[in-house]
Amino acid sequence: MTKFSNRLVADVVQEFWQHVADGNRYEDSGALVGWSITTVRNELRFTGGIRPRRGRGLKGRCLSFDEREDIAIWRGEGMPVREMARKLGRAASTVSRELRRNADKPYYYRASTAHARACARASRPKIAKLNSNERLRKEVQDRLEKQSSPEQIAGRLRKDFPKNPEMWVSHETIYQSLYLESRGGLKRELARNLRTGRTLRKPQRRPDERRGRIQDKVMIADRPAEVEDRAVPGHWESQCFCQAA
Repeated sequence: MTKFSNRLVADVVQEFWQHVADGNRYEDSGALVGWSITTVRNELRFTGGIRPRRGRGLKGRCLSFDEREDIAIWRGEGMPVREMARKLGRAASTVSRELRRNADKPYYYRASTAHARACARASRPKIAKLNSNERLRKEVQDRLEKQSSPEQIAGRLRKDFPKNPEMWVSHETIYQSLYLESRGGLKRELARNLRTGRTLRKPQRRPDERRGRIQDKVMIADRPAEVEDRAVPGHWESQCFCQAA
């Protein structure tokens, strides 16, 4: 049986990584979502410091943990499936399938174990290219050992094997195979050959960082009302079409 952890709740996972992206330290980001230091370390060990895709862009398509909690309560009250579906705004087949696939046993449904099962099923990654192509994996490993960067390796492979796309790989795939446990393919220790020497991807933004910010910016919604009538030059755009002599 898949053990439940709030690391499996996609909303919580994405909230944690959003705090990290905003410049918070890993420990502080974990505290903001109610994670212990051990849970944060387990998340970083599993992801290699790379924000997972789980839970991104899936809102509305998959049942949330809150919806599963509602189903568990209503199931215990003996509510019919169609009534549950109506309350959730879901199709009856969605609720029926959820009870059939993720219940511990007939008529016994728990939100925690059901959510863990659903997340484990949804997070099955496809086989990584560096996992399935032994020749490509050896080429990449040899070049990493010579301290070539993933960007250099990706570029050189296209030049060295111009007619063999099976020997092409993006630099991001190389990084993910080094850092992300579930992607695998490359030896984790090869990450030490990167120029940074890091075995964990680090976030780029810091809380006090000014990069990418516009000083004294004024939102378009706050512009003066007189701009709308375009009575003053500069409040409107024009185009000049010139015909060559």
